[in-house]
Amino acid sequence: MESEPVRLPGGRAPLGPIPAIDRDELAGWLRLTLTPGVGNGTARRLLAAFGLPAAIFQQSEAALAQCVTPAQAQALRQLPADFAQQLEATWTWLQGPAPEGAARVFLTLGDARYPQALLDTEDPPLVLYGMGSEAIWAANPFPAGRCLAIVGSRNPTAQGAENARQFARALHAAGLTIVSGLALGVDAAAHEGALDSAVAGATCPATIAVVGTGLDRVYPRQNLGLARRIAAHGILVSEYPLGTPPLAANFPKRNRIIAGLSQGTLVVEAALASGSLITARLAAEQGREVFAIPGSIHAPQSRGCHALIRQGAKLVESAQDVLEELQLPVPGAAPKPATPGTAPAAPPESALLQAMGFDPVGLDALMARTGMDTAAMQVQLLELELAGVVARLPGGLFQRMGSA
Repeated sequence: MESEPVRLPGGRAPLGPIPAIDRDELAGWLRLTLTPGVGNGTARRLLAAFGLPAAIFQQSEAALAQCVTPAQAQALRQLPADFAQQLEATWTWLQGPAPEGAARVFLTLGDARYPQALLDTEDPPLVLYGMGSEAIWAANPFPAGRCLAIVGSRNPTAQGAENARQFARALHAAGLTIVSGLALGVDAAAHEGALDSAVAGATCPATIAVVGTGLDRVYPRQNLGLARRIAAHGILVSEYPLGTPPLAANFPKRNRIIAGLSQGTLVVEAALASGSLITARLAAEQGREVFAIPGSIHAPQSRGCHALIRQGAKLVESAQDVLEELQLPVPGAAPKPATPGTAPAAPPESALLQAMGFDPVGLDALMARTGMDTAAMQVQLLELELAGVVARLPGGLFQRMGSA
């Protein structure tokens, strides 16, 4: 059952200069989020009954027990074990130096910058830790109706990673903010594609990274440089306290935020049992659009996408398909009338590319299909690889690269 949208006393003020949160206010929200046994749903009931966190902790145990269990009421009357250390760490992080042009923020349900799209979901986080461009935080950190999630396999094919990058680049150039999870593979490629078309000084984020750790950590470490680029041209957000390590249970949970922020979710590649399908399911449950890119029937990474398509996800072959489904303008979409017989002929395709098709293939199969000897084939494959037309895959396989 869906909960009512959260509404706190005082309403939501218009955006402007980023206000510094008061230490006492920070303490109240942190204590609420850190109290053992009190989850988001319970906390929202308490907020609805008593107002802001400071008022909750002024209540007697008997008053609290009117809307929570006796055990929860007792826990709320005690400071969490690590509360003092967490408050000091968070306060120091918020006050400390951020990368040039970036800001660190602590958003609560009542903050004007808290995304309305999340408020309208069943389980909005109580707080969001944020870091990124100061200009974006002051203007439009979560552009309503202009966010699209791109998710997929942590071990994509070469074509899958390229598809994620090209779709993200084209869709951001069309005015969408790309939301993903900073994981290896498709997530990283999607963030990179959006950053490729980022404009200096923009007041909307090129990309939003929703992470499953505290924001004082970057996981995986291979994406440290990418996280810094996102902080310059977009934002990073987390619902988890500082110091939270990469716990396996947190990543599926954060997927509801990726889906909730986004008008739609595009799955590039995904196995049948994957977090990407969780994100797609959450998006569908929230009434958001779900898109999937089809792939080879032989690739395990395509089976999740094919399952989504069978269940009603929109099959997409280009960024234009996504924009049209979202009823957004397609850049340069005023095509000239086609004149029969005047279309330029496609350049001739090499026999090797024709024999390769679009599925991963090994040398033995290519030799059998073409009749070429090993030396001549390896020379041609190297030339195609250097031209970016063919990718070399693990296990001695090769795959033709298409264009999104």
